[in-house]
Amino acid sequence: MTAQPEHRAEELIPRPERTITALRAALAVVAPDRLLEMQTEQAEAITKAIDSDTLDPLRGFLLRWAVVVEIERYPATASKLRRAEYLMQVAAEADDSRRHALVAAEIVRAAYRALGT
Repeated sequence: MTAQPEHRAEELIPRPERTITALRAALAVVAPDRLLEMQTEQAEAITKAIDSDTLDPLRGFLLRWAVVVEIERYPATASKLRRAEYLMQVAAEADDSRRHALVAAEIVRAAYRALGT
């Protein structure tokens, strides 16, 4: 089960560049309720980068938010992810929870693949 082919026609915005400015602008369109979360994680990534004297925390931050935007650019896929995450948490049976977790994980993996990572 892959996420990309199902929603190709319903893209809200083009894929943004993997920069803080571009990802923030894209997020403001596709998931504005997550801007504060992004800002908080950006500050944490900057602090970690300074403390560790490496850009790896910033690279990780950019990739994480590129994946979030990649999923949110497709409303049907974003909705499917949220549904799977919810059902995973409320499932009465472990097998059901695992099945929903697999759906969520495949959506996230598809976003990483779409970004070439």
